[in-house]
Amino acid sequence: MKTKLIMLLLAGLALTTSCNKFLEENPSSNLSLISYYENEGQAEATVNALYRRGSPLRYSTTGSYLGSTASINTILTGYFTNSYEGQERVTLFARELTRQQNTSVISPTMNTIWDGAYEAINIANAGVKYIPQINMVNETKKNTLLAEAKFFRAYNYFYLVKTFGAVPFYTLPNETLNDPLYLERTEATKIYELIEADLKSAVEVLPAKKFAEGHRITKYAAAMLLADVYLQQGKFADAATMAKIVVNSPHKMTQNTDFAENSAYNLLRKTDDLDEVIYAQEFDDLVANSGARTATAFSSSAVSVFTTYSIFERVFGPTKQFLNVYDKDDLRIKPNQFFHWSYTNPINGKKWTSEDAGIWYYVDEQALLTTGRGTKDWNFYRYAEALLTAAESIAKSTGVSAEAAGYLAQVKARANTAGKSVAAFTAELQGLSAENFVKECWKERLRELPLEYKMWDDIVRTKMFPVISTTEAGKVDFVPLIGAKNASGATFKESDLLWPISPDEIQRNNKLTQNPGYQ
Repeated sequence: MKTKLIMLLLAGLALTTSCNKFLEENPSSNLSLISYYENEGQAEATVNALYRRGSPLRYSTTGSYLGSTASINTILTGYFTNSYEGQERVTLFARELTRQQNTSVISPTMNTIWDGAYEAINIANAGVKYIPQINMVNETKKNTLLAEAKFFRAYNYFYLVKTFGAVPFYTLPNETLNDPLYLERTEATKIYELIEADLKSAVEVLPAKKFAEGHRITKYAAAMLLADVYLQQGKFADAATMAKIVVNSPHKMTQNTDFAENSAYNLLRKTDDLDEVIYAQEFDDLVANSGARTATAFSSSAVSVFTTYSIFERVFGPTKQFLNVYDKDDLRIKPNQFFHWSYTNPINGKKWTSEDAGIWYYVDEQALLTTGRGTKDWNFYRYAEALLTAAESIAKSTGVSAEAAGYLAQVKARANTAGKSVAAFTAELQGLSAENFVKECWKERLRELPLEYKMWDDIVRTKMFPVISTTEAGKVDFVPLIGAKNASGATFKESDLLWPISPDEIQRNNKLTQNPGYQ
């Protein structure tokens, strides 16, 4: 295992990419840590390796049957399902809340999460240790690379802590067989201290520009991640401070040109480098395409309609109850915005239809109709989320203000098809109590971010479960999570808040203990 981790570090260091084109990969060979950290190019290669490794891939990488690993968290709610759960049983056990009795069956998925994150952390640790020792003419470049390494170390630890709770804590790279590999679990609060410190440093150092200007981590990407970290811990004043850095940045909301093909949601679906995008992962059709994401936007019957993919499967699809989270005037529930129920192939005239909604937001039409290779970037953080985080955090820390109401109103107004303005929404929201205003923020996060796998994080941090009405469109109540029933009728237990440590990892490291409730 130790040799494996060291080899993973060297493999990461061997990934060399250009400054602005991460998709152009030129692997090096015969590298060692002793000779590797000597110049700016080697330091940059180390950091570039982190852009396509570890926990970000849990969101951006999609399998034909499993979907994205991060999507399984949303399936815990029962509001989304995987139509292939008979094979991908980790999604079945998630929906039925029976992971505790099936730990060994889901261990391959846990291994993927664990190994990928620690591979990236080990590479980031190497960067944090060695980049300061390299002589560079451009000191700003040196500090920027160091800050990027810290960003990715924080990102991967944040994902691990949310998934498993306490985990082994490394701040130095494993470089030799004498380095400590098998550590006990460290409490999440201690790991959060490093996450916060890394990201505070990154916010101070990274350039204040939009992500599209070079596709590298910026001050605003680091601030958005730190706002998310603070929000997850209930540190609302700090979350508001970081979120407002993003809100006041050059980033901005994408606006509707119309309520059809040129709506904001369709522009986000098909256009890269919008000002709304704070952090994304690049894809192209030659070096790194988006895999099966477009094929997961349909049911299996689409195989007879399109020739570009051999497998179509609705591996992450909303239930009819979830779709009732939107009221009748919400653009996001209209056909071909977030979701769709039919599509006619313009090449052969064949039509796909389904009673269950597919996810239109995942459709790359060029890939669907001609190439079979998706090129649309995956958006990790958007300006809309910054507005929602700022609104909730301000309300929780200082009360409902015009500022907080205005932020929430912007997201609501963009989705409204009845002509209700930002000003009208702002005035209405200001009249709410702090408790009800915060619930409005939670509802809007359900409506705006369901396809980016943010739902479970919100449920865990608030310890409240959204009960979506089956009869009244747009009505959502919130009940205490533990003891509540998910949309599949399973009852939430305390042990459902975390995933199990893989038995494979416990077998390798006898210092590890299993999360309570798991076999």
